[in-house]
Amino acid sequence: MASQRPPRAAAQAGFDFGTARRAAAGSPPELVGDPEARIVAPTEEPPRVFGVGELVRAASRTLEARFPSVLVEGEITNLSRPRSGHVYFSLADQDGCLPAVMFRTQAVRLKFDLQEGQLVRARGRLSIFEQQGKFQLYVESLEPAGLGALQIAFEQLKQKLAAEGLFDEVHKRPLPAWPRRIGIVTSATGAVIRDILRVSERRGRVRTLLAAAQVQGPLAAMEVRAALLRLQAIHDVDVIIVARGGGSAEDLSTFNDEALARAIRACRVPVVSAIGHEVDFTIADFVADLRAPTPSAAAELVVPLFAHLETRLEDARRRLLRAGTHVIADGRLALDDIVLRAGRSVQKRIASDRRQLENERRRLAALHPRARLQADRGRLDALVRGLEAAMRGKLAERQRVLATQGPRLQQAVTKKLAERRAAFEAAAGTLSALSPLKVLERGYAITRADGVVVRDAAQVRAGDEVEVLLSRGKLSCRVQSSTLSDSDRDPTTR
Repeated sequence: MASQRPPRAAAQAGFDFGTARRAAAGSPPELVGDPEARIVAPTEEPPRVFGVGELVRAASRTLEARFPSVLVEGEITNLSRPRSGHVYFSLADQDGCLPAVMFRTQAVRLKFDLQEGQLVRARGRLSIFEQQGKFQLYVESLEPAGLGALQIAFEQLKQKLAAEGLFDEVHKRPLPAWPRRIGIVTSATGAVIRDILRVSERRGRVRTLLAAAQVQGPLAAMEVRAALLRLQAIHDVDVIIVARGGGSAEDLSTFNDEALARAIRACRVPVVSAIGHEVDFTIADFVADLRAPTPSAAAELVVPLFAHLETRLEDARRRLLRAGTHVIADGRLALDDIVLRAGRSVQKRIASDRRQLENERRRLAALHPRARLQADRGRLDALVRGLEAAMRGKLAERQRVLATQGPRLQQAVTKKLAERRAAFEAAAGTLSALSPLKVLERGYAITRADGVVVRDAAQVRAGDEVEVLLSRGKLSCRVQSSTLSDSDRDPTTR
């Protein structure tokens, strides 16, 4: 219970190390003397030396055997939520602080968000985390102290959605005055659907469409949301009623679901909530376009009353007839005034068009081909006279330049031509002196064997045919013999 305190250290628990070993084996500790005296009995045997892990495990098993399940109340401090999904915190009061951990499998079942300084009541077991020798409470369930978990979750979600603006009046849409079809989300069995249909038939017998869904249980919120999506996908559904009868806070918690609230806000058509009794409030009531105190009241608000509608139609017909008479009379007066103003406007327009036509006639006469031809001929004569004068001046200028520059150009060309001719003759003489034909004219000959010039007697043998090129013509000869003098031999072969 909350008044229970964890045991003190092993040296103060009223048992010796042998007792701790027996506790680790599963047997209850053996107390020596008066437990309140907390005096270790003397022993003749030398004390046993424990390993750290062994001693921590013994203490952990003793603690778990002594406190298998406790209920502790305190404020949450040192709250931490690592990526593993586990929740680490401490429970504190004015007398002490207890480290605690809640594993992910239990944490996901919480119906409210943990916050620093929150007063909670935790149920779990005491043990020691052996790797760190840390004494802590392993929490299995957690609930707020004072307000219930459902109320805490309700208030937290209400504050969150209100901060996002989902409850703002600017988002509330008016109900259609004459809905083509009314969608209903509720249980297919029960008094709610019967009450809505009875009121609808009494008021106007409008078309209704039921999307049945569970309104209580773990899957109810998901079914209500799916039914809402199915109805808004039908084009002629103009308004939707989400309804269920009265019940406890746990029964109505289906309509405190965040996903359902966002689906209602995002619905294509207005949504009327009729959840429970008039004193019951859910998140769906705040986010809906209109809240009805009961399902029957929702039908009264949504379905127009035919009798009132007939009276309103008759009044509208009479007002329309009276208004039509006045409109016709006013229209006749307005038509006469329009005809008068139109006649004046037409006369002014005719006079303006006549003046414009006269101006166009004068401009057209000026643009006649004969007039344009005379004007163009005058401009052409002026251009011809100017061009002739310019050509005569340009020709005289060119003649003067040619008379001045002609003799000098002739002298320069003659001199350059003589220089080029002398250079050409010198180059031709040099080239002729170096020509092989000049060498042949002095009695020399070129001998070739198989197209290769013979420079060495060793290139041919007796009987080989050679070709001898002379200054004029060539000879085909056969080698009788070849001889090399000592002076012609390669020095390296001597």
